[in-house]
Amino acid sequence: MDLPISFLSVIPWLIVIGTILGMFHQVPQGHVHVTTVFGKFRRVLYPGLTVKIPFFEQVTKRISIQNLSDELTFQAITIDQANVYFKTMLIYCVLDDSEECIKNVAFKFLSERNFNQSLSRTIEGTIRSFVATKRQEEVLILRSEIVNHVKQELDHTLAGWGYRLIDLQINEIRFDEAIVKSMAEVVASNNLLQAAHNQGESIRIIKVKEAEAEREASRLRGQGTALFREEVARGISKAAKEIKEANLDPSFVLFSMWLESMRYIAKEGKGNLLFFDGSNSGQKQTIKELMAMRMFPLSSESSEQSVHDFTSDMGMPTD
Repeated sequence: MDLPISFLSVIPWLIVIGTILGMFHQVPQGHVHVTTVFGKFRRVLYPGLTVKIPFFEQVTKRISIQNLSDELTFQAITIDQANVYFKTMLIYCVLDDSEECIKNVAFKFLSERNFNQSLSRTIEGTIRSFVATKRQEEVLILRSEIVNHVKQELDHTLAGWGYRLIDLQINEIRFDEAIVKSMAEVVASNNLLQAAHNQGESIRIIKVKEAEAEREASRLRGQGTALFREEVARGISKAAKEIKEANLDPSFVLFSMWLESMRYIAKEGKGNLLFFDGSNSGQKQTIKELMAMRMFPLSSESSEQSVHDFTSDMGMPTD
C-alpha cells in the first residue's frame, strides 16, 4: 500500500525534531552520567542540561555521588572456635567527581552487583581475620577496635575503587545460644564470687571494729579497776591511820572488810551456795591472815596473842 503523499512529507520533519531532541540530555542533581561513543569512554556529564551527539554518544553509566549505605550480615569464628554473628551498617560515597575518579567507578566493576559483592566480602574478610585472633569474651569489649581495624584496611581498598568510607557501625554482635548461656553462667558465678568476697571483707571489717571496741572497753575497764583499787587503798590507808590515832587494833578494820566482802559476794553472786570455813580454827586462821596484811606486821608470838585477844573481844571461842 502506498503511503499518502502528505505523510511522506512529514517524515523529514520528524527526523529533524527527533535529532534536535536527542541532542539534549538532563542530569539530575547529585548524579553524574558517563557517555561512550562506539563503546569508548568520551566524557562525564554533570548535573544540568547538556548537549550530546545524537545517535552516536550514549549514556552508559549513571553514578550517584551522594552518600550510599548498605547493611551487611556475616559470621566469624574466634580463636577458641566460637561462632560470632555480625550485623554492620556501611556508609560510603564516591571519592570525588573528577573525571579519573568517575571513570574508575564506572568501569572498575562489571555491574553494581559485583561491586556490592566485593565490598561485602572485603569487610567480612577483614573482620574475620581480626576476630580469629581474639577469644570470645574479648569480642564484645573490642567493638571499637574492630571498627577501627576495618576502617584502616578498607580505606585503601575503597580508594582504589574510586570510593571513600564515611562510617562503619557494628549494630549487633551475637553468639550461639549455648555460648550465650555459658557466658551468662560465668557472669553469674563471677557475681557470686564478688558478693562472697565483699561479704567476707565486710565480716572482717566488723570483726576488726569489734576487736578494737573490745580493746578500748578493756582499756577503760582496766582504768576503772585501777581507779577503784586506788580509792580502796586510799580509804584503807585513811581508816588505818584514824584507828591508829585512836589507839584501836587495826585488825578490826580488816575483819570488818572481810565480813563486808562476804556479804557482797552473797548478795551479788549468781550462785545458790557460798562456802567458807566458820569453825573456830578457821576463824582464827582467817583473822591471822588478815592481821598479816597490816601495815606493821607483828611477831609470831605477838600475832598469836593479838588473835587471842581479838577473838575474845569479838566473843568468839578461844579454844
